[in-house]
Amino acid sequence: MDDLFSKYRLSEALMAVYKLFWDEFSAWYLEIVKPAYQQPIDRATYEATLGLFDSLLRLLHPFMPFITEELWQALQERNASESIMISLQPNVQSSDSFLIADFERVKEIIAGVRTIRLQKNIPQKEKLSLKINGEHSNLFDDIIKKLCNLESISYVSEGNQSTPVGDLGGLSSSFLVGTTEYAVPMGNLINVEEEIAKMEAEIKYFEGFINSVMVKRGNERLVANAKPEIVENERKKKADAESKIASLKEGIAGLRKK
Repeated sequence: MDDLFSKYRLSEALMAVYKLFWDEFSAWYLEIVKPAYQQPIDRATYEATLGLFDSLLRLLHPFMPFITEELWQALQERNASESIMISLQPNVQSSDSFLIADFERVKEIIAGVRTIRLQKNIPQKEKLSLKINGEHSNLFDDIIKKLCNLESISYVSEGNQSTPVGDLGGLSSSFLVGTTEYAVPMGNLINVEEEIAKMEAEIKYFEGFINSVMVKRGNERLVANAKPEIVENERKKKADAESKIASLKEGIAGLRKK
């Protein structure tokens, strides 16, 4: 923000503090520290949260002077001479880039589980379990459990050999974060026939897509005049669609065994 202010790029500075306030503080941090229903928050977390909120209000003050003043005055007892308008901006401090990168992965994991809930129409109140195959730091597992409403997180391996989550013999939905596979066992949470119907519809869609690609590739004049990178991109699209069809067919075969 200092850099953006020095260049008079005020709209970009506003978006930077907006995203910090709304996306990181409100959407993630407050959800993480929020205590269980009818439970008190611990003093250390409460004080730290007020401190963060104070800093964020001071960052936002140049853009929203009146409401930030009102909120800042309400955070604690102030004397008549105190005002957010004459308070110093927060000092720049060093940050742990590795910790931030680890938490960005945590966001992807949580988003993956939430997507499964949405796609399978599983209520948030329904507890799930998560199985992990690959490298995973357990530093934030308590947060993942809380925000995904998980009853357990377990690792899938035999000795030094990892077992693909999809081969565990149970009905599950999985996703990748980097090269690590995460799976949510479905058990009786989904309707098998409905899942098969959805997957068959996806297969039909990808088969139609492949046909459209083949029509383009069959047009000799179009191929001759196309740039090599465009031809390669079409080839890649076809290969990706074929891979997805194969995966869906394997999924259907697995569901029909249940």
